[in-house]
Order: sequence, then C-alpha cells, then structure tokens
Amino acid sequence: MSAITEKTVGQLVAESPARARVFEKHRIDYCCAGKIPLADACQRRKVDYDTVVRELEACDATAPASNETNWSKASLADLADNIVGTHHKYLWDELPRLDAMTARVAKVHGDHAPEVVQIRTLFVEFRREMEEHATKEEQILFPWIKRLEASGAAGSPIPGATVANPIRCMEHEHDSAGQILEQFRKLSNDYQPPADACNTWRVLYASLETLEQDMHTHIHKENSILFPRALAIEQGAA
Repeated sequence: MSAITEKTVGQLVAESPARARVFEKHRIDYCCAGKIPLADACQRRKVDYDTVVRELEACDATAPASNETNWSKASLADLADNIVGTHHKYLWDELPRLDAMTARVAKVHGDHAPEVVQIRTLFVEFRREMEEHATKEEQILFPWIKRLEASGAAGSPIPGATVANPIRCMEHEHDSAGQILEQFRKLSNDYQPPADACNTWRVLYASLETLEQDMHTHIHKENSILFPRALAIEQGAA
C-alpha cells in the first residue's frame, strides 16, 4: 500500500496512466493540483481516503498491459513533441469549432438559459489564454527545455536565465485554465443538457467534456513529468 500512499496524485498517474480513471471518478485533480499528497487530495474533495486507495490498488491489479509510452522515462524532447503533436494540435483544431458552437448556442438559447451565455463568455477567455499559452510553449519554453536536455549538464543553456521562471508562468496559466474548466462543468450541470436541448447544445456539452479530459492529460504531462524533470536537469539533480 505504501507505494500508493506515499506519493502525490501526479506521481501516481505518471507511473500508471490508468489510475487517472479513479481520480476522474472522484473528481480529484491530478493535473493542476498534481503535487498534492493523496491523503490531502482526498480531503479536499471530501472523499474517503481508504476507498480511493482500494480502488487504485484494484486498478493496478486489473489494468491490462499498456502499449502507451511511459513518459516519465522518455526523453524530454519526445515528450514535448508529443504534447505539441497531440494536445496542442487538438486545441488548434478544436477551439475554433467550439468557438462557433458556444456563440450559436448562446445566441439561440441565451434568453431562457443564461448559463450558456456565461459559458460563451468564459470560453472566449479560455480560447485566448490557451492559444497564447500554446504559442509560448512551442516557441520559447519547449525549445529551451530541449536545449537544456541536449546540454547534458546542470545550469541553464541561456546565460543568466533559469527555466524555472517560464515554468512558473505556465503552471499559473494551467491553474487559470483549470478554474475555467471547473466553471464549464458547474454551469453545464456536469455536461448534462436539458431534456429539450437541441443537437448543437448537446454536441457542445459533449465536446466541452472531451476538452476537459484532454486538458487534464495535457496539464498532467507538463506539471507532473516534463517540468519537474527539466528543473532537475538544470539543478543537477537528474
């Protein structure tokens, strides 16, 4: 049991991505709040700690062998490329589609469903923040991390600078995105459209839920794997 109880929720998912299903079930944040010990995370969500531990152990015992890459052991360059090619690409492709849907649903249904107007307002902010965020990672932070890894030595490849500063900025922006995702879920009644909702409204809520799931994995890979390993290299602890 100690192998589970002595680690943070982010470390637990980094070791075995299948464990994310348990955390998703109990709405335990393993991405933005991935640095929190399991007991504290359970206390935050007011879920029974022993129950979660048992479910994690059952998950480990029954999870089939996975062909998924163990990103905690992959190179930082490969992980950064995976984030760009998988999660950033998803955002670049999906955000314009969601932008159109949130605008349409708010225009058609906003008079009698003010929550969709609030979702629309939040989404405009979310899209702006995430497009700026992805651009900074692709053009500045990820190339920096790749140079850091390639140098093979402690210290920054950029004289007088530390990768900790842009990482801190990205983590702050992750927190902001996570807060907006929480509002999407709350305003949408856990992504459950009303019984008389039109098809666009239903597709919108389903798509926002998929966005939330992808963002959880995206942020987890950065906060719990990529960033700590990059900092360890710079600090000579890798």
